[in-house]
Amino acid sequence: MPKKLKTYQTSLGFYDQAIAAPSMKAALQAWGASSNLFHQGAATETDDPDIVAATMAKPGVVLRRPVGSNGPFTESAELPTDLAEDDAKPKRKPKSRTTSKQRPAKSAKKPPRKVDEQAARKAAAAFEKEERRREAERRKEEATRAKARARRDKAAAAAEAALNKAKQEHEARTEEIEAARAALDQRAEAEQDRWDKQRIKLQEALRRARE
Repeated sequence: MPKKLKTYQTSLGFYDQAIAAPSMKAALQAWGASSNLFHQGAATETDDPDIVAATMAKPGVVLRRPVGSNGPFTESAELPTDLAEDDAKPKRKPKSRTTSKQRPAKSAKKPPRKVDEQAARKAAAAFEKEERRREAERRKEEATRAKARARRDKAAAAAEAALNKAKQEHEARTEEIEAARAALDQRAEAEQDRWDKQRIKLQEALRRARE
């Protein structure tokens, strides 16, 4: 059975945010919060009938409204219009004090509206459907990243194999050159020994001829 949804509310940046979710953890994940806003007192469960109705109509979807306002929660809320106007607005004159008889009576708080059980089950099922869709998208993105990593690994392996092959060919040619150089050195030494012996013999013959 789908878990029963509750409505959670917080304020992040320029917006109040609300969502119908099965748990605080699910709400924090949907808000993209990096810390537990509920433990910090920055988020709470709400039973405001208007907010509950709006979130239950779009379970799992983060709804917003300008921070500090009392307007309805929607998927695409506009930024607060009074952020840059506060300093430009002229200061209002303080209103004259009124007696308790002159003060208008505060409007009574609207009682919480019960959520229809069938509608709640429908909202919970829609939330789980949305969660499955998000999970499918995450798996698809992960598969795409895995394919990209496999292509990079294959290309890196091919490049490394080509480098190793070229290195082996270079080392083999270097060994051939060193072997040829050693052979030439041996020939040069042999030639030097032959010449030394011949030179000594001829110099001796020359010396005897001059006597």
